[in-house]
Amino acid sequence: MGKLLSIAAAKALGVSTSTLRRWEGAGRLVPIRTEDGQRRYDLAALRPGLIHSATVPRRTVAYARVSSHNQRADLEHQKQVLESYCAAQGWPFDIIADLGSGMSYHKKGLRCLLDEIVAGDVGRLVLTHKDRLLRFGAELVFALCEARNVEVVIINQGADTTFEDDLASDVLEIITVFSARLYGSRSHRNQKLIDGVRRAVREAQC
Repeated sequence: MGKLLSIAAAKALGVSTSTLRRWEGAGRLVPIRTEDGQRRYDLAALRPGLIHSATVPRRTVAYARVSSHNQRADLEHQKQVLESYCAAQGWPFDIIADLGSGMSYHKKGLRCLLDEIVAGDVGRLVLTHKDRLLRFGAELVFALCEARNVEVVIINQGADTTFEDDLASDVLEIITVFSARLYGSRSHRNQKLIDGVRRAVREAQC
């Protein structure tokens, strides 16, 4: 028996902890339990042929995003489109949905998606539009996908029907952040500026 490692053994194998748990659930590996019930993995027993086994397929992940709460109906529509498309292709899939600006890299769903791509758990990424991933910088994620041999499928190559509303929300977020830095988040001047931007955005959308 080799050295026994905790769930951190995933790093030594180059896979995520969720992958180790999935292998365990499928009966592909059996951890050794300590007296207090903690899992321990025999790394020497895991290595031979396990990581590169063709019987552990990588997942298809569909990603949907909107910028604001008043776009929840569009988020549901995106999810329906993704579900219908993946089902029509015969792909088992998971959906990750985000509510947040297309300018931000810190959304929970996006960070989870990136972690899984880096870990090698994702084999295909499906989007309704490129801008649903990120407003700027989507090409960096696509480059990561290429490096990790992840197929990227964009269902609609044309203009995003929610582009104007989404961009307006992103612009408002930028103005809010910068005005707060300039004048202070609670200042009267800051609030007056933000209210003025909101009015301009609403008028532009009419």
